Amino acid sequence: MSVDTPRWQQLRKQTEGVSVAELDDLWARLRPARAEDILGEWRGDAFRTGHPLCRALPKSRWHGKTFHALDDAKPLICRAEDGTLFSDVELGGGEATLWNIEFRGEVTATMVYDGRAVFDHFKWLDDTTLMGIMNGRPELVLAGGEYFYFLLERV
Repeated sequence: MSVDTPRWQQLRKQTEGVSVAELDDLWARLRPARAEDILGEWRGDAFRTGHPLCRALPKSRWHGKTFHALDDAKPLICRAEDGTLFSDVELGGGEATLWNIEFRGEVTATMVYDGRAVFDHFKWLDDTTLMGIMNGRPELVLAGGEYFYFLLERV
């Protein structure tokens, strides 16, 4: 890997063993996103930390997220067998809304799931890529005491 490649891109390419501590350090250095600035379609990917969602999301054919408006967010855009995209409201327990909420001492764009006590917080990795941390009730999001770390690229 080139030394010119940003570290987050190197971490994204790792197929396993991504360090949560390193992701937390990266998160602390990123610029917070604002809810109103992230409207649009986003393609998703996971940092391979070993969290169970790293395996579950590909099985669901997760494609990404779509934020039509602050009160109209689609957290689980998935690909059907025929290749079409759809919002999997059954898997997600509904859809979501976007807010600016404090997380780890900073206000960040946050997607609040309608049907679950789950929050996805976002910060900018670059001008077209967001880093996300899934937060919420421990029994819903934590695995071994660790959050789920992912990224979104603007489509």
